[in-house]
Amino acid sequence: MSSPADFYNSLPPVSKSFGTLCVLTTLGYQLGVMKAEWLLLDFALVASKFQIWRLLTNFIFLGPFSMQFGVRILMIAKYGVQLEKGPFDKRTADFVWMFIVSMVALLAMALALPTIRFYVGHALVFMLLYVWSREFANARVSLMGLVTLQGFWLPWALLAVNTMFGHPFLVDLLGIVVGHIYYFLTVLHPQATGHNYLKTPRWVHQLVAQWPRPQAPSTQTTVSPGARTAFSGRSYRLNQ
Repeated sequence: MSSPADFYNSLPPVSKSFGTLCVLTTLGYQLGVMKAEWLLLDFALVASKFQIWRLLTNFIFLGPFSMQFGVRILMIAKYGVQLEKGPFDKRTADFVWMFIVSMVALLAMALALPTIRFYVGHALVFMLLYVWSREFANARVSLMGLVTLQGFWLPWALLAVNTMFGHPFLVDLLGIVVGHIYYFLTVLHPQATGHNYLKTPRWVHQLVAQWPRPQAPSTQTTVSPGARTAFSGRSYRLNQ
């Protein structure tokens, strides 16, 4: 069996970077190196004191170490990695563009809905989960070891569970909404019309081309036969 370092180095770059930043940010918070109020989204401070970093740091702070934090990190490690090694294999620029579009959309929603502005990072994780659920719609997944369901229904099941445990309902729902908008505009609508309104721009491809190559080649994720055939699964994408 490979060592933890080998496993970490084999992870695809975007999911690895996102998860690592989330862990390091929470570690810094727990050690007292940084305060939550320095990281969270506050448009008033962005506008009046030019604290522009808040537009980014709110996405990588998922709260203190807790069960909820652990679940979010596991979602990145499992569903983000499966997306990046599966449908987005050799399409890192498209995966980065999905993050950029989703972050801009969530910031716009946070501006319109002040009650969610401090929790946008959780919505970004749920966006990943929703896109995964569309790409692996027929995958069989276990929910808390109690029930097995299709991947398509996993975001909605976790939304219900999180709500029962007191997590803000609107936060996760906005992640689902943003994930659906992205999937519709980049997969469903292009399949129906041939027009892709969210094509990855050239500058993102150029940026990703400058990144160092991963130490280990990515491999396709193995799922159950037909796992991506239900609910209008992807047959092609026009982001190339």
